[in-house]
Amino acid sequence: MIAIDLPHRIYTSPDVGISAVARRGVSATKRDAMPTRSLPSPEPAATETGETDLGPNDFPATLRRTLLSPQTLVSFGIAVAVLWFVVRRLDIDPGAIWAQIRQANPLVFGLAFIPWYSAFFVRGWRWGRMIESAGFDRARGYTIPPTRGLTGIIVLAYFANSLVPAKLGDAYRAYLLKRESGVPFSAGFGTILAERLVDALMLVVVLAGSAVVVFGDQLPPQARPAATLAAILVVAGVVGLGVLWFTRDHVIRLLPERLRGTYDRLQGAVFGSLRRPALVFGIGFFLWFGDGLRIWLVARSLDAGISPAVAILIAVMGALLTVIPFTPAGLGVVELGVGSVLVGVLGVDPVVAGSIIVLDRFVAYWSLLVVGAVLYVRRLRREYRGPAATAGTPA
Repeated sequence: MIAIDLPHRIYTSPDVGISAVARRGVSATKRDAMPTRSLPSPEPAATETGETDLGPNDFPATLRRTLLSPQTLVSFGIAVAVLWFVVRRLDIDPGAIWAQIRQANPLVFGLAFIPWYSAFFVRGWRWGRMIESAGFDRARGYTIPPTRGLTGIIVLAYFANSLVPAKLGDAYRAYLLKRESGVPFSAGFGTILAERLVDALMLVVVLAGSAVVVFGDQLPPQARPAATLAAILVVAGVVGLGVLWFTRDHVIRLLPERLRGTYDRLQGAVFGSLRRPALVFGIGFFLWFGDGLRIWLVARSLDAGISPAVAILIAVMGALLTVIPFTPAGLGVVELGVGSVLVGVLGVDPVVAGSIIVLDRFVAYWSLLVVGAVLYVRRLRREYRGPAATAGTPA
C-alpha cells in the first residue's frame, strides 16, 4: 500500500515502451528494478518532486565572486605573460602590426562578424532541438524560449567564459535556461555537455581533414602536439560517453539519495538530446567551417594569401586550444598556438600573422565582451525592474 500523500512522477521510455513509477523516498530495491538502459522521460514541470537539483540559486553573484577571485586574476596574469612571450618569440614589432592593421579593408573585415555572430543563432536553434529531444517541451509544461532567447543565453555563456576560466559560463547557461523555462539545472547542463562533446568530436574531424589538405601525409613536428591533444580529446569523449551509459545503475547506487534524481536527469538529458544525431553532428560539422570563413575574411581584409583550407585549420586549432581552460577563452594561449603555426609552420610573415591574430581576436573575443556586457546589463535591468513593476499588483 502506498500513501496517497507522497508526490510521484512517471518515467516513460519511448524507446522500449516500459514505464516505471519512481517516488520520493523509494527504496534501493525498487530503484534497481527500473530498466537499466532506457532513457527516462522528464516529469511534467507542474509535478515537482522536491528532489535536490545541482546549481546555485544566485549564479550572477557566483560569477561576480569568481570574476574578482585571485584565481581569475592569476589567469589573466598568465594570459598577459603569454602574450608578452608571443611578441618576443615571434619578434613582432607592434608598430608594424598597427600600420598593417590600418591598411585593412574595413568592408571585408566587417564581413568577418557575420559568420561569427550568425553561428550563435545556429547554435541556439540546434540547442532548442536538443532540449526538445531530451523531452522538455511545452506539452510537458516547459516554456522553452524561442531561438532568439536561446541565442541570447548562449551569447551570455560565451561572455562569461571570456571573463572567467574553467568554463563557468556553461553552468551559467544551464542556470539561465532553468530561470527561463523551468528545466532542471542538471538536465539543462546535460544538454550542454552533449553539445560540447559533439562539437569537440566534429572539431577533430575538421582539423584532421584540413591538415591532410594543407600538409598532405607529412605532418610538421610543430603541429604534432595539437594532433596529440585532438586524439586525447576524441578518446576522452568516447570513453566518457561509454562510461556514463554503462555505469548509470552502479553510480546511482553509490550516490546519496538526494543526488540520485539529479544524476538521473543529467544522464537522461545527455543521451536524450542526441536522439537525432544526424542533425546535431551535421550542424556541429558546418559550424567549424563558419569559423574558418571568419579567419579567411580577416586575412582577406589584409590581402594575406591564405587559402580556405589554411583558414579552417587555423580556426579549429585555435578552438582546440580553448578546451583546456587555463585562461578565459584561451586568452594568450590561442595567440601563441596560432602564431606559432602561421609563422613557424606555414611561413607567414610575422607582421601579417600578428595582424591576423589581432583582428580575429577583436572579432571573436573583444567584440563579444562588448555585446555580452550589453546583454548582461539589459538582463539585470529587466530582472530588477520586474519585482518593482509588480510590487503593487494584488495577489
